Amino acid sequence: MSGDHFCRLSVIYLPIKIKQEMNIPVIKTCSIVFAASLFMIMNCSKKSEQPLPSLITTAHLDHLYEQVTIQDTEMGIIHIYSNYPDYQWVDASGEGIACVDDVARAAIFYLELYKQTNKPEYELKMKNMIKFLKYMQADNGWFYNFIEKDYSINRTHKNSTALPTWWTWRALWAISEVALFFKDKDYSYVQSLQTCMAKSVQSLLNQKPNSMNLKRNSGFDLPTWLPYETGADQAAILILFLVNYYQITKDQSLLLYLKDLCNGILKMQQGDVQNFPYSVFLSWENNWHGWGNMQSYALLYAYPVLQDQNVLSAALAEIDHFYTYLYQQNFLADFSIQRENGKIIILTSHAFPQIAYILTPMVWACLQAGQISRNTRYDIQAAELARWFFGANPGKKQMYDPHTGRCCDGIESIEKINENSGAESTIEALLTLNRIEQNPIARKHLAEYINTVSEH
Repeated sequence: MSGDHFCRLSVIYLPIKIKQEMNIPVIKTCSIVFAASLFMIMNCSKKSEQPLPSLITTAHLDHLYEQVTIQDTEMGIIHIYSNYPDYQWVDASGEGIACVDDVARAAIFYLELYKQTNKPEYELKMKNMIKFLKYMQADNGWFYNFIEKDYSINRTHKNSTALPTWWTWRALWAISEVALFFKDKDYSYVQSLQTCMAKSVQSLLNQKPNSMNLKRNSGFDLPTWLPYETGADQAAILILFLVNYYQITKDQSLLLYLKDLCNGILKMQQGDVQNFPYSVFLSWENNWHGWGNMQSYALLYAYPVLQDQNVLSAALAEIDHFYTYLYQQNFLADFSIQRENGKIIILTSHAFPQIAYILTPMVWACLQAGQISRNTRYDIQAAELARWFFGANPGKKQMYDPHTGRCCDGIESIEKINENSGAESTIEALLTLNRIEQNPIARKHLAEYINTVSEH
């Protein structure tokens, strides 16, 4: 899923509960050993309580990573696909061997590990991948997405052209995350990154819509000033970049655009505490899809800069109500809706496929909500959502293996699991679980769940 689909709840809290325990089989021997180790540690005397074993294993992502030399410069790439049972590299047919979409997210993950450990190998990989992202920038400020086997840039495929779309926003987000971290540590390095970002910002401001008109679609009044008019999903990633860029440059001209994007996302919110779809942020037009739906997280990330109570309340509303609904439905892949006679009806709905990329936005949003509100129920909610990786899903299958670092590519039906483990699934699982591990409450609750599963 490397090109990322080029097309296209201050409210009452609804606590998340599992109404009945699932009888979830543990798939692999190594999983049993891991769960057993959790059980032993968690039952130690409280006087000598030891840290929980980490769920984070970079082995598979390290396997997907390759250091290459392009135009006499060492860079880092992430191979796109890796298929069961041998998990060797597999190219994306017609697209290439690596893409900005995956490299950007991997760079963010390795940056987070570097922040936590200060290990030079993480810094090296992260910086090598930033070099790749810079290499993929076009003269217009946007980014190409794929490279071919000979490391030439694929400039023609619809999922690779230099456009203001998914891969460009991800590249800018990753570069800005790195620049923000090194802002007071390495002036010359940050300046080189700022030059890259400034080119994109200029293009971004040049193409910014001049008006904030609404349009009618399926009975809803929707914004027209987000990417592709109503692309709230894409706007969310763009917001993450703009918040970082503002923190680096203090460029006041960006604040208004940042506010406009956030207000556009608020216009995409539908339903309320009692009525479907329970304060969801639509992804695009009249559709919601689980993958990449980072609207709540982006709004919460922007809140400390904007200090807009409407932004905070809207994000918490989706987390409190729609996330709860989604969890009680055992998750969904997508749906489309329409308003008729004041009532919202479902036009289409699909439970599958379910992928790791559905979980990351929700878990990150819950943890961010907990940090802002200082309410631990959001930390617990994040852990409950992350159970998906360990069997609390429609397939009742452990999707992530802490010993190999592999994550299955998806649940295609109750009976069918895609056991391949490509870059996106691997990186999204690691991004999700690493954030869980940085939160003691979330980490403890997820560990307790894994321990319970191991006893069945």
